Amino acid sequence: MKVTGFSFIKNAEKYHYPIVEALRSILPLCDEIIVAVGNSEDNTRAIVEAVDPKIRVIDTVWDDTLKGGGKVLAAETDKALASIGNESDWCIYIQGDEVIHEAGHKAILDAMIKWKDVKKVDGLLLKYIHFFGSYDHIANESGWYRNEIRIIKNNKSFYSYRDAQGFRKGDNEKLNVKQVDAWIHHYGWVHELKNICAKFIVKDKIYFGKEGDLDNITVPDNLIPYLVRSLKKFTGTHPKVMLETISKTNLNFEYDLSTNRLKWKDRFKNLVEKITGKRPFDYQNYKII
Repeated sequence: MKVTGFSFIKNAEKYHYPIVEALRSILPLCDEIIVAVGNSEDNTRAIVEAVDPKIRVIDTVWDDTLKGGGKVLAAETDKALASIGNESDWCIYIQGDEVIHEAGHKAILDAMIKWKDVKKVDGLLLKYIHFFGSYDHIANESGWYRNEIRIIKNNKSFYSYRDAQGFRKGDNEKLNVKQVDAWIHHYGWVHELKNICAKFIVKDKIYFGKEGDLDNITVPDNLIPYLVRSLKKFTGTHPKVMLETISKTNLNFEYDLSTNRLKWKDRFKNLVEKITGKRPFDYQNYKII
């Protein structure tokens, strides 16, 4: 069984993406990793190349005409995916701010072996934890997806969907997936508040074609209440590849955990999830079989 990892990245150093940790988190699962490195304004290419000899960089130029809905992110994902050779059985996708916890490695490997030759299975579904503001706070509302496809069969009809959140096949058909007891930690919103504002300016450019001033950023007083309605304390463990980074990071983030401005539907979903372990009515970009 051959497994290829793939990812895309641009300006990782400039915008503080943990791309090194992301790639290291999938290295034990992969025979090779292909990374589409966009036309960056920093040392992203050298940083990615230095991670491990298993990594092969393909140089790309982001298409600035693909503005609206984050389509350029899917296009860059597809460039890396298309570079995977036919001999690979599975493809593991990781974004530049995601890290797979090593506790799930065995479950992932077992699932890839079990479902490799089962044609009806298109991919594997992983669980998510979304961190916000610090490494101690996690999101607690429906807007932060609980699961997503990050492992797919090497099928040339599969493609990145919308803003690269997941994958589809053929004529916009959802993939058939099996759930795996493995977790991805999403660290994309663990920044100083000024960097969070910068991320919004970058996202506005990618999603809406809006311009913004990255050199003169003002942090609004209501930034945190605007972005999150409720956060929880994280009580688990972080992936080992993140521990050094976390130990060197000093974030002055404060949040009153008693604050709960969740909408009634999120309160209901959280209650059902707490009682049954299942979360009703959430959007699913896949078919669990």
